[in-house]
Amino acid sequence: MAGPAHAASLVLLGVLGAGVFLAGLELMITAVALPAIVADLASWTRLREASWVITGYLLVYVVMMPMAGRLTDVAGARRLFLGALGLFTLGSALAGAAPSLEALIAARLVQAAGGGALVPVATAAASHLFPGAAQPRALGVVGALTFLGMAAGPALGALILESVHPDAALALLGVDPATPLAQAVDPAWRWVFYVNVPIGIVALVIAWAASADWETPRRPGRVDAVGAALFSTALGATLAALTLLGSRPGERSSLIGGLNGGSSASGAPALAAVDPAVVVIGLGVLALLAGIGALRHGLRVTDPFLDPRLFRSPSFAAAALVSLLTGYGLATALVGAAVFVDRVLYGGPDEQRLVLGTLATATAAGALASGFVVRVVPLRVVSLVGLAACIGGLALMATWTPVTTLFAAALPLALFGAGFGLTVTPRSTAAVAAVAPSAYGAASSVVTVARMAGMAVGLAVLTAYGSTTIDRLYDQVWASPTAYRQLIPEALRGRSIRDGQVVDALEAWASGEAARIMVGIFLAAAVVMATAVPPSLLLDRRRRILGPAGAVDAPDDAVDPAGMETHGRQP
Repeated sequence: MAGPAHAASLVLLGVLGAGVFLAGLELMITAVALPAIVADLASWTRLREASWVITGYLLVYVVMMPMAGRLTDVAGARRLFLGALGLFTLGSALAGAAPSLEALIAARLVQAAGGGALVPVATAAASHLFPGAAQPRALGVVGALTFLGMAAGPALGALILESVHPDAALALLGVDPATPLAQAVDPAWRWVFYVNVPIGIVALVIAWAASADWETPRRPGRVDAVGAALFSTALGATLAALTLLGSRPGERSSLIGGLNGGSSASGAPALAAVDPAVVVIGLGVLALLAGIGALRHGLRVTDPFLDPRLFRSPSFAAAALVSLLTGYGLATALVGAAVFVDRVLYGGPDEQRLVLGTLATATAAGALASGFVVRVVPLRVVSLVGLAACIGGLALMATWTPVTTLFAAALPLALFGAGFGLTVTPRSTAAVAAVAPSAYGAASSVVTVARMAGMAVGLAVLTAYGSTTIDRLYDQVWASPTAYRQLIPEALRGRSIRDGQVVDALEAWASGEAARIMVGIFLAAAVVMATAVPPSLLLDRRRRILGPAGAVDAPDDAVDPAGMETHGRQP
């Protein structure tokens, strides 16, 4: 079918960008609201269950991406994008109005089913809307808005929680707080989800009107439910195993809980009597078997959930690996910065907005700039410059201390964000250029899954390392009735551990320990990012992006969905 006019294509690109912005935003914004959600709908004794507000969303999101990529090739991008955006908007409304924790988790799964489809569908649609020389710029816009949404999530969440006061509005209007209407709009955390609804409705109307006479090419195929189940099992078991690393039966949940409640732990319930090491090994074996099964299954079917044959192209494999490794770095920078501001600098919402907003802006700017730069600079060069900036930013973050100013903290995040943004278009362009146009959806979904998997692994590692470290710090305080005295100034050692000044001194000690812990976390992430340098060298074996007439030169290792090489093809 003929493509839309240029003006309509630009409008559609804007709508696609709005969709991926909302999808990226929702991945992070809920993390800020989780404490308020737990306090309102549950209690801290149900923290493990409440964590599925985020974990369940992430898992469904990751699984939906390759499935949506396949459906894009089979059913077309237009109808799938409209359906995904509608589902995401509906899930957002249901989440905002959820009367219980169970209802919220169910609504989040609906939201994730739509959100997980938006990014690969939008990427594939942009690739078809703007072929040839304009393609990198279009992908750069989609990538910029995706990462802007992800990075802006914590800052926007903090802004909503601090600025929205539905209880005051209800009191002004004379509405009884016990009415269903009042309970559906109060407290403020509900607006973390409601904010998506008007944007989603407007985007749906515009997309429907602007794309009435346009659809991407379709080809016969099916959805691989078996492959999806095997991949989901492998990923879920891997994340669970990583999260449990270093745990032990009856581990304590927080240092402050011990200070407030005596020598026994408080917070999350103790682990089961089964040795966590046995559980980790079992989960690791399950992940390995499911991963092998997914690989073998993918090689045997025509349209697999994730097509292993795409990795026959070195440039495609390199793009996926770079995406995985940089995703790990992004999770470390985002979460690490938020933890540092909150637990070391004791900053509030305003401070978090400043620091994380810097990362958001720099990431979006770098992603947008990369779409233009790759027109004249080889993909590998742009990617290497971006990786160098990321590594430098993480190295500077490793120098943070409890006396670091907010400005000094924001600068390394800006450097990291700009570098990460520069890596966006090179890997996306390399991935779609390595396959036939009919497989744009599958290719873009694999690269996006790799990035999200890298983020999930990064978060799991941070969780495991943080929990193990908190347990160690707790033991240092409670090793004996007087152990805490070695951790505070000598002038306070004669006072009780519950004395206010002693608690403050222990908080200062814990803050310094947290800062030192972050050094290792950031340096480890820098090493992980450095391992992305070798595969980046394979992203572009062409001398240029633009041909003599503005056409894109084809790589010599391009493959079609069936794994057959297509030498000399021009995408």
